[in-house]
Amino acid sequence: MNVSSIVVQAMSEHIDELVETFKAADFCDYHLHDKEKGKIILTVEGEGVEEEIDKLILIQKTPHVMAADMMMTYQEDELDAEVKRLEAENPVPEMLNDDDIDVRDIEYHGDLRYKKLGF
Repeated sequence: MNVSSIVVQAMSEHIDELVETFKAADFCDYHLHDKEKGKIILTVEGEGVEEEIDKLILIQKTPHVMAADMMMTYQEDELDAEVKRLEAENPVPEMLNDDDIDVRDIEYHGDLRYKKLGF
């Protein structure tokens, strides 16, 4: 199962009508809108990308929609594969479990603002 967010752009005067259209639609779920900015946030679900694209096209073809673009997507198969990969790895570096390492010997490679902590 895939779930994707869609941002719809329209003229402010058409937002209320579009919100009602999308609330009643069976191909998307309405979440919120900003009438002043002319934006509506929807989600679509599908068994695959093709089904999501078909639903995006329906949204794009809705009267008064100027633009509708897929912003974020969740793909169950990809997430499952990534979870399996992460579970197969040791998430904690061996160094962090070694009580014999002096903290002053650890080289910090994170945010450079804090590089000179002077332990």
